Amino acid sequence: MRKVSRAAKAWDRGFRVLAAIGAASPAVFLVSIAAIVLVESIPTIRFMGIHFLTETRWDMGNLYGALTHRNGITAPAGASYGALVFIVGTLLSSIIALIIAVPVSVGTALILAYRVRGPLGFLLNILVELLAGIPSVVIGLWGILVLVPWIANAFAPFLKSILGFIPFFGGQTGTGYSLLASGIVLAMMIVPIITATTRDLLEQVPVLAREGGLGIGMTSWEVVRYIALPYIREGFIGAVALGWGRAMGETMAVLMVSGNATNILPQNLYSPISTMAAFIANQLDSAETDASGMAVHALSELALLLLAITLATNLVARWLVRPRRREGVVAS
Repeated sequence: MRKVSRAAKAWDRGFRVLAAIGAASPAVFLVSIAAIVLVESIPTIRFMGIHFLTETRWDMGNLYGALTHRNGITAPAGASYGALVFIVGTLLSSIIALIIAVPVSVGTALILAYRVRGPLGFLLNILVELLAGIPSVVIGLWGILVLVPWIANAFAPFLKSILGFIPFFGGQTGTGYSLLASGIVLAMMIVPIITATTRDLLEQVPVLAREGGLGIGMTSWEVVRYIALPYIREGFIGAVALGWGRAMGETMAVLMVSGNATNILPQNLYSPISTMAAFIANQLDSAETDASGMAVHALSELALLLLAITLATNLVARWLVRPRRREGVVAS
């Protein structure tokens, strides 16, 4: 047996320390961020209470007039901080993005994993991964120049003519700056994430299982439906959760095409909206002009709420994959 030198032992201890720091860093960062926004949110939590989640009016009040006092907190007269509009905008736009992105991502991943080979497959894989690297402001600019006019002049009237009997698809089609535009832009941004992850998962499905399915007379669709997709179920749910988290946290692209609506809930698919992340970015400068600091505290509570929703999404995704894991343990 080789004798380990003191230098080697020192390097090993150093490696263990660095590994421990690296492993603990994500948790430390998450807890630190959550603690900071929670502390900053306390004044608004005391001032608004549960009404922060149920009110639709967001008003910084009279910044140059008298101050009001409530529950031991001082705020500008007439101030009200209601986040319901931004909660609804965030959830609706991200759900629409998933409705668009998931089928597109699965279809693209299946083609990349099972149908395309050689230089063409390499090129398509590179293009998918490059799409994920496009800055959000570029996609937002494309949305302003191309997507918004197309929705206003063509797509929204078309949807209304076909599905207008459904209230959510009826009504005024608006200017194109809308919930629909936000959902499409977000879908473009999460398609590469879900596609790349799903492609890697599909490539891990055993070849013998797929070829065995074809050998007993299954069609390609049946192999995908009954062999490939069940095999990657857990990882696919994680990929969708990752895409959903990205959609809810996206800022600049949504800010540019959403219409930045405040104090009004969306009436249909073509209504302007504002999301929590976009509103924080849009209002931070003006919030800092509030000498009482309440506007910044209110934005902090909005950030805390966004963080909580994102974490809840990931916890739900983990919960969804638990039954299969238990079945696998029982079966073994």
